Formats: sequence, structure tokens, C-alpha cells
Amino acid sequence: MKQTEIEQARFNMIEQQVRPWDVLDQHVLDTMKTIPREHFVPERYRSLAFADTNIPLGHEQVMMAPKLEGRLLQALAIAPGDRILEIGTGSGYLTACLATLGRHVTSVDIMPDFTAAAGEKLQQEKIGNISLYTADVANGIGSDERFDAIAVTGSLPVLQQQYHNNLAIGGRLFLITGELPIMEACLITRVDEHNWSRESLLETCIPPLLNAARAQDFIF
Repeated sequence: MKQTEIEQARFNMIEQQVRPWDVLDQHVLDTMKTIPREHFVPERYRSLAFADTNIPLGHEQVMMAPKLEGRLLQALAIAPGDRILEIGTGSGYLTACLATLGRHVTSVDIMPDFTAAAGEKLQQEKIGNISLYTADVANGIGSDERFDAIAVTGSLPVLQQQYHNNLAIGGRLFLITGELPIMEACLITRVDEHNWSRESLLETCIPPLLNAARAQDFIF
């Protein structure tokens, strides 16, 4: 595609997919316009960079559809000084958007090849306020570190409050819970040291976070 065609496709993505899904935050829209999504899409799926679909990344994981990425970014209401935790680096595109909106992103993925590829792309885009790690954090990050916003990019069949305590007071957690055919995207906000509020956002479907607990894993 010529650059003019790419920019038209990006414009159409924002105006025909993201904005109609009630993503109206101008900071979010401007960020999605600025970050070159096509640079983060696997080469074989480059033609789908701006399509209204989940894009396969390998390891049974996907790059979220643009409209869902927009809803996630808007729900988290990232402020310039926010410290952000991303569970599931994936392609690195959402990482770039979060880093553009906030102060620093700590992003963790279980797959070393995802971490390496995302790191290269983020470096090429000169986005440096990011720390990338490879680890299995499906059941918690194993520390008491707190963040202003947490984004979980794979679904959680069972919500075990594994990230709640890593929220700062007033911090926001976006996650998708449940199993097919119905999953729920929700926003959890830490009210104080012992209380969290929960807001249902929408129904959607994405693959589960690798190694996330499932209902049948529990023995009573």
C-alpha cells in the first residue's frame, strides 16, 4: 500500500470502527492515529492491519481488534504521570499506546519471541518509557508493586483477584473474564486499601491468557 492509502485506512479505522464503538476520548483517538499500527502487525497479516478483526500472533494469541483496543485505552483513562502494568505484551502496539499516554509501562509476556519482537518494534518507534519482561504472571506478578493502571490483554476464565492488590488507590484494572460463548470486559477501580468497585463495559471474546486458571482446575 502507498502511504496515502495507509493513512486513509488508518483514518477509516478510527472513524468507522473505533469512534462508533463509543471511543470519544480525543487523547485516545490521537494516540491511535499517531502509533503506526501496521508496523506491529505480523508480516503475513499486514493487509489486515486496520481491519475490524482480531489478528493472529502465534501461540494461540491475538492482536485485539482496533475498537476493543480503543475501549481498553479509554476505560483506563491514562494520565501523563501514570505508571502502567500490561499483562501480555503481544505485538507491542497496545504497549506503545499506553506508553504514549502515560509515564511508564511495565509489560510482561510469557513468550520470549513476543517480548523480543515487541522490543525491536518499540525501539524502532523510539518509544523508550517501557520495561519489557518475559515471565508467567497469569496468576499474579509476585510482588507488591503498585500501578495506576493495569491492562490484561488475554481473557481470564476465572477471576481470582490476582492483580487487584497491585493497584494504587484510585487505580484502574481492565480485564476480560469468562469463557465462550460469553465474556465480559470490565473495569475494576481500587477505592481504598480494602475495597474495589467493578463496572461492566461490554461483551466480547478473546483467547485466554496462557496458563490462566480455568473453572475445572479447582477441586472441592
